[in-house]
Amino acid sequence: MRLATVKLEGKATAVIIAGEKAVTVEEVNKAEGKNWATSLFEIIDSGQLGEMTDWYNREGKEKILNGGIAGLDAASLEYQPLYRNPSKIWGIGLNYVDHASDLGEVAPNTEPASFMKPTTTIIGPGETINIPHQSERTTAEAELGVIIGKVCKDVEEADAMDYIAGYTMIIDMTAEDILQRNPRYLTRSKSFDTFFSFGPQFVTPDEVDDLMKLEVSTVINGELHRKNTVDHMTFNPLNLVSFHSKVMTLLPGDIISTGTPGAVVINDGDVVECRIEGFEPLVNHVRDLKVKAKEELAAEAGV
Repeated sequence: MRLATVKLEGKATAVIIAGEKAVTVEEVNKAEGKNWATSLFEIIDSGQLGEMTDWYNREGKEKILNGGIAGLDAASLEYQPLYRNPSKIWGIGLNYVDHASDLGEVAPNTEPASFMKPTTTIIGPGETINIPHQSERTTAEAELGVIIGKVCKDVEEADAMDYIAGYTMIIDMTAEDILQRNPRYLTRSKSFDTFFSFGPQFVTPDEVDDLMKLEVSTVINGELHRKNTVDHMTFNPLNLVSFHSKVMTLLPGDIISTGTPGAVVINDGDVVECRIEGFEPLVNHVRDLKVKAKEELAAEAGV
């Protein structure tokens, strides 16, 4: 099953997407006599996702495709971030060896190099990434996102799949010049507003034939910058879930951004994308706040 958060009549609501059609969960509730939550975060947090997925695979998909439930054109959807307030966002640095070599660094090979990001970094599909005044070199990184489905503590890698609600796409930003001054500046370099885009769709595990064969691509202005498959990660998604569950309790809706095959420098006016085969692309435009400030000063001066 594929879900998303979209804006309808000025408010965010959860929809189920089947091919070219989509239905709001609210309409499903009316048509099917259900009482499911109508926000994606609440669907995950309440534990209703499994029941919804079973319904979708058993009969829901066919009803949506056949017009049995009042629906929408999926191509017309105005996507929002999947949700805005997970309890935690974990990021993973240098998880592909090739990416580490780009930066002239040695990839960690015994434990993942992880960091956390604040929820104030979150934006959604189509929203603008702002390059901050403090940075002259900001990068964007396409990544596969893993979303936790239930309380997860001290889980072994062999059992980690039981705790994964689904997957999404992420574009993670870094003020690379700040980070290069001192590795202790990692949190600051990752934490500017708009530095974490995720969506547009949430994909349940049954929709993914082979997690390890998913190909993740960083695309800039329509051109492929770098791609790689999940099986080339140093620490695969199941290992990451297990490892971090032994650090702290993971909660429903928590996000693990699993690392990028390659970071690309972004500039004012760029369009950056995360592409994963079988997923709806995640696309964001770029605005440099320094350029914006200069334009505003010129406009005020009548130049």
